[in-house]
Amino acid sequence: MERSKVLAALGALAHETRLDLIRLLIPLGVAGMPAGRIAQALGLAAPRLSFHLAALEQAGLLRSRKEARNVIYSVDTSGLGQTISYLLNDCCSDHPEVLAACSHGRVARTGGCGAAGPSPDPQGGAGLAVWGTVKT
Repeated sequence: MERSKVLAALGALAHETRLDLIRLLIPLGVAGMPAGRIAQALGLAAPRLSFHLAALEQAGLLRSRKEARNVIYSVDTSGLGQTISYLLNDCCSDHPEVLAACSHGRVARTGGCGAAGPSPDPQGGAGLAVWGTVKT
């Protein structure tokens, strides 16, 4: 993945609402969700939601499709995966401690990369939630 695309994706994710959008849509897979339901779930007005959806789509993190009169949005898992891969492989050079933190989160679902939500860490800090679900 090109550096400029990674920077665009990371910039798009560096916003609370956009991260919430990804967290809401990721468990739905390719089925996605209509824009109206996303607005309800996140409590956003249509123009505000449209702004955030466009930013994520332009960054290669969302896909949209028309179904009847609805626009359905889903996460572009390839774009998201390539962004994460770039961070792990190119930026972090597959650093063992970084990879261990990610593996730990995947297996135990606490802290680290892929965590479902914040959780206490053994050293008294709070884990960092990167991906998970938003309750609607």
